Amino acid sequence: MASKIRKISGRFQNSKGSFVGTIHLDPETGLIQFVQKDIIFNSSNEEELAFDPEKFVIFSGFGDIHVHAREDESGKHKYKEDFLSAGLAAINGGVIHIADMPNNPIPPTDDQTYSKKRELADHSPVRITLYAGIGPNTKPLNSNVPYKAFMGPSIGELFFYSNEQLEDTIRHYKGRNISFHCEDPEILEKNQNETYHEDRRPAIAETLATDFALYLIEKYELIGKLCHYSTEDGLKKIIDAKKRGVNVKCEVTPTHLYFDRTMLTDENRHWFQMNPPLRGPEDKHALLQGVKDGWIDFLATDHAPHSIEEKLKGTSGISQLDTFSLFVTWLHKTAGISLEKISEICAENPGDFVNEFLPKEYGKGFGKLEEGFCGSFTVLDFHTPNTFKKEDIKSKSGWSPFEGVTFPGSIVSVIHRGEKVK
Repeated sequence: MASKIRKISGRFQNSKGSFVGTIHLDPETGLIQFVQKDIIFNSSNEEELAFDPEKFVIFSGFGDIHVHAREDESGKHKYKEDFLSAGLAAINGGVIHIADMPNNPIPPTDDQTYSKKRELADHSPVRITLYAGIGPNTKPLNSNVPYKAFMGPSIGELFFYSNEQLEDTIRHYKGRNISFHCEDPEILEKNQNETYHEDRRPAIAETLATDFALYLIEKYELIGKLCHYSTEDGLKKIIDAKKRGVNVKCEVTPTHLYFDRTMLTDENRHWFQMNPPLRGPEDKHALLQGVKDGWIDFLATDHAPHSIEEKLKGTSGISQLDTFSLFVTWLHKTAGISLEKISEICAENPGDFVNEFLPKEYGKGFGKLEEGFCGSFTVLDFHTPNTFKKEDIKSKSGWSPFEGVTFPGSIVSVIHRGEKVK
């Protein structure tokens, strides 16, 4: 077992700015003991890590709150991914905690199925928060957990066929923390025979579902989150709702910020099939602006690993957990997103989302460079380019939409609860 790190020195970054200093860790718990600003050291050993403040940036450990790790008690989809491989892909991508979606062969929709999946998730090298599934006729669990509702058909069987059926179930979840996959099931049904996937799941499916999700969030006083936003019009609806005080947050994926429909060809189309699909360049630009302006709360991958054979047959979902932090270097250096905003959407907000669901040994949780929080850190170099290659992939999927992409920066180190894991 690796030695526990006692202190880390260098330039630290949070949503308020950066500071040079040293953070001291409790070697027993892996929690932050105290922060010394303006005091640094230069030498490193097993228990003390020093990162050059002129070259590297230290963030509180990144979190990805939208991942499909695929494992459940059935074991049917472990060939795609499992909690161990998902954890290794996360670390590879500079991520130290993830939140796993519930659309499994045996979905965690009650206390028993959730508990069995929790036991499996605890084998991961990173902390995994589990969403419970909401489907027709489900009821809330006895424990405090986040929930996920798929408004229209996706991978798995955990979805609704109509808005009426969805509301009839949601009314039992008043005041709960619920994330929505916003695609209107009736629009999807109407367009199912279109030639291209992007037309079978048109933008209006997202915007109409957004209206209904916001209605449910307001009416049933939910703690709402809208997943993987892809359209300018959908984002405008979220912005309007936030302005009038609706308790809603939203995610965006790296793929919807980096790629758009104009980049699709007959040769690459199957690799980029996902739900929701790629949109136009105007949507991509609007989403990037939404990140800059503070309307988008989370960078979340929607890591949905499938085998290469499945992708060639037209299965929806993109594998991208391995490239989380490399993409962050593109966000800052190329797209112009500030380091403060990156800390917010990659570390602090994901921490705020999961912290209430963590066991006591995680202290105050993730996301903050403060006493009592986890001694977990993502250390990035924004100056040394890195070309991501197939052999760099840790996910069982074995492929990535970013293969061959040269990012403007690199991952230097990953520390999780006082242990250097990368």
